[in-house]
Amino acid sequence: MKLLLIDLETSPFLGYTWGKYDQTVLAFTEYSQIICMSWKWYGEPEVYAMALPDYRGYKKGKLNDKHLVKHLWKLLDRAEVVMGHNADRFDVKVANARFVFHNLTPPSPYQTIDTKKIAKRVGMFPSNKLDDLGQYFHVGKKMATGGFDLWQDCMKGDDAAWKKMKAYNKQDVMLLEEVYKRLLPWAPTHPNRNVFDEKTMNCPRCGSHKVQRRGWRAAATGRRRAFQCQDCGGWSSGQLVQLEEKVILR
Repeated sequence: MKLLLIDLETSPFLGYTWGKYDQTVLAFTEYSQIICMSWKWYGEPEVYAMALPDYRGYKKGKLNDKHLVKHLWKLLDRAEVVMGHNADRFDVKVANARFVFHNLTPPSPYQTIDTKKIAKRVGMFPSNKLDDLGQYFHVGKKMATGGFDLWQDCMKGDDAAWKKMKAYNKQDVMLLEEVYKRLLPWAPTHPNRNVFDEKTMNCPRCGSHKVQRRGWRAAATGRRRAFQCQDCGGWSSGQLVQLEEKVILR
């Protein structure tokens, strides 16, 4: 299964207002763009990050994400599954919006894994933010940025700021992977690896062949054999065995 971990950083919308707090934007002067992206193919060691200055045509103080967006399109086009934290509401929709803006066709279809959705469904954690989950699970935390100043410095073209933005973005992807690993056995609707890898008896979540039978699970019209993975600990079930119909005469 080609599983792509992705995290996008964007610039803010710029516009006119009559004040600072709880204001209506009178008009936009510049739309939000993708300024940096980090990604990793699950199962491979390398974590990548590229920002606007890494693409041809970049000019300091000017934002144009056309070449970065085309690169992102190619990544998503290769992926069978795309994962991110709040990806369904943010990363995927931001990517799609920029694809449409730059008149690109949709990439090949892919499924998504949203670790924020998994966390919200699994348990009542103190917070479902990536940073908070990482610290709660003791698997890491986000890198400190110093706040919005980093985004402003990047928009001005500061080289040190761009370098820091890429490091921050990469740390998010590494933290995403660790949080995913912790949540993996609990994921209720995880894409079935066996379908993508053309296997039959491996764990549908992590792909391990160390799967043991653990009795039966009741269903509405029959029962299913229950299995537990000895690597990730996740549970799965086999095909439905229908109950035999019996006619009782009185």
